Amino acid sequence: MEQATLVQKMKEKAEAVQTRVAHVRTVEEALTVAVEITLKQGGDTLAAPGLEKFHEDAVRLLHELCRSREITLLTEDLRKHAGRIHTAFTVGDYAIAETGTLVQVSNDENLRIATMLSETHVALVPISRIRPDALSFESEMLDILQRSPGYLAFISGASRTADIERVLTIGVHGPSEMHFLLWEDDREKEVPA
Repeated sequence: MEQATLVQKMKEKAEAVQTRVAHVRTVEEALTVAVEITLKQGGDTLAAPGLEKFHEDAVRLLHELCRSREITLLTEDLRKHAGRIHTAFTVGDYAIAETGTLVQVSNDENLRIATMLSETHVALVPISRIRPDALSFESEMLDILQRSPGYLAFISGASRTADIERVLTIGVHGPSEMHFLLWEDDREKEVPA
């Protein structure tokens, strides 16, 4: 599938499950968007677990952005902050266009806490890591699951449930708002899993 078509399908399917989608040109732009979303929603904390493994300058850039906007940056020991994480900023390992789904290798407890206990989840999605459908992701998924321990999260939109008197409720089992920042990454550079 042509990359432009794949990206368009990812955008359409993600928006169909109430995910807000935007394009970013750089990692710094993505970090700025995450800080702006936090401020716009009245938040004062932003969790970014594992960011140092992704981009060498990202933690420093995010720290500067957060400090200048009076936001507390949380990068480790998120269990201590579980009740006060406003925004989680993560980097998606893969995405599935057919369902608008973010795929994250979630072996790190801090990543699981951030993505499940934040009010808003902002995910940077490298365009080179978008797959057309789940079947196209099969060999990569099997490789990931062979590593020990293997924990893989498939995230499609904000948390929702209808098991409370059959009324749709958003944000009961996770973030009430989801954002994908589609990033035209360098295809030659491998995004760490």
